[in-house]
Amino acid sequence: MSEVRIPWWPLFGVVAVVHLVLLAADASPWDSITKCLAAPLLIGWVLTSGAPRILALALLFCLGGDFFLELDGLFLAGMGSFALAHVCFITWFVRHGAVERLRANPLLVVGLAVAAVAIVVSVWSGIDDPVVRAVLPFYALLLSGTAATALVTERLAGVGAVLFLVSDALIALTVFDRVGTTAVTHVAIMVLYLGAIALLTLGGARLAPPARALAPEPA
Repeated sequence: MSEVRIPWWPLFGVVAVVHLVLLAADASPWDSITKCLAAPLLIGWVLTSGAPRILALALLFCLGGDFFLELDGLFLAGMGSFALAHVCFITWFVRHGAVERLRANPLLVVGLAVAAVAIVVSVWSGIDDPVVRAVLPFYALLLSGTAATALVTERLAGVGAVLFLVSDALIALTVFDRVGTTAVTHVAIMVLYLGAIALLTLGGARLAPPARALAPEPA
């Protein structure tokens, strides 16, 4: 019997488009359901394609973030789950020499650190919860850390990480009442986010396992 091949990427594309349409139409709860189907499809591709399992773990935490953010009162849980996803992404890029490359690109580090500070400062006065105030700077640094390590390691992943940074910055601006919460902003956030996880997955999967990547080439 021939092996059944699941078209993970076409399914991801279909789910992404359907989700965006439902989101624009404010078709609850179907928009939330389709949102939470996106990451599992990428996890399926990672697990069946031989891609690094750490990417599947990162996407699992993204799924947790997607789920928690759809539920009232679980904003911090969602932020925490996404924070763990960024730890996974950063770990993968660091294993491929990101720290050494960043030492040679100090302006990139400074620029992304400034971006993290700018995100926090722009929403600071709108944050009422002291716990959110305490953890937001660390989350912003993780966002910038993913962007920095990805940009110097793999081009597609770097673009994805920047999209993630912009998407989450827009979320912060809407959640803390710095920009209007409209269908357009919701759709923009999700276009950026879906592109982010897709490119981080593709770019991360293009990197060889560290042991193989660092092994000397045969003479």
